[in-house]
Amino acid sequence: MKRILIVVDMQNDFVTGALRNEEAIKIVPSVVKRVERAEAAGERIIFTRDTHYADYMDTEEGKNLPVPHCIKDTEGWEIIPQLKGFSENAETYDKPVFGSLKLGEDLSRIPDKDVTIELIGLCTDICVISNAVIARAACPDAHIAVDASCCAGVTPESHKTALEAMKVFQVEIINEV
Repeated sequence: MKRILIVVDMQNDFVTGALRNEEAIKIVPSVVKRVERAEAAGERIIFTRDTHYADYMDTEEGKNLPVPHCIKDTEGWEIIPQLKGFSENAETYDKPVFGSLKLGEDLSRIPDKDVTIELIGLCTDICVISNAVIARAACPDAHIAVDASCCAGVTPESHKTALEAMKVFQVEIINEV
């Protein structure tokens, strides 16, 4: 069975920057271990990057979350140092909003009966769940999983709520380290 690991938005601004989150900081070691295992096993590794521009505050997201973050080509936009080496050799999708339609289009070209797509990263309750929905729609017969120990939400409560919501659309919630 083919395995794809999608590492969602493990960027400086979400971990130590503009939207710093203690829960995000806590998962970094687990995420690094999971990516190392994926690389050693020859899994396909994909990274996503939240990507905004100078006009962020004029966007719908900027009006609702008025904290400039992940502005393209800034330090905050970059993948965290612990994963940067992995991301340099992996496919990366820059996305202007929570989920990546381009990623979904590319996933839809995969024969999905013999594939497992696992998502990890940030934030469980925004971008992870959005990309899990897209993966499910793109690959209706694929096994979709989210490793809860390698994800963090805006709050612990919203993390748990998102995990429960994903179960409803047949995403397996796993806890590996």
